[in-house]
Amino acid sequence: MPIDYEGRRFRSSAAETASAGGVPVGRYHQDGDTVWADFDGGQVVRGYLVGRRSDDDSLDLAYCQVLADATVVSGRVRSTPELLPDGRVRLREEWERYGPHASQGVSVIEELPS
Repeated sequence: MPIDYEGRRFRSSAAETASAGGVPVGRYHQDGDTVWADFDGGQVVRGYLVGRRSDDDSLDLAYCQVLADATVVSGRVRSTPELLPDGRVRLREEWERYGPHASQGVSVIEELPS
C-alpha cells in the first residue's frame, strides 16, 4: 500500500539547522502524487518544499528556506522512506544545496508520533 504523506510531521536533527531553541519540524501534505511541506524551527525561520511521490514512495523535491542569520538556501532532495516497526516513517534524504554555499549530503528525518 502506498505511503500517504498527508498530515505527517517530520523532525530534522541536522546540525546546521538545529539550535538550543529546537529543531525544524515539517508538516507534509499530499494531493495525488504531488507532495509539499512547510517547515520551521531551530535555525530555520521558514522553509518550503514541493515535488512528486514516485511509485516506490520516494520523494523528489525542491526546497527553499530562510535561516535565522538571513541566509536564503535552496536546492533539491531525494527522500527514500523506511517504515518503522511502529508504523511511522523515516526518510533518508540525499540533498544538494545550490548557490554560494553549494554542498551535498545525506540527512535523516523521522516522523513524529501522532
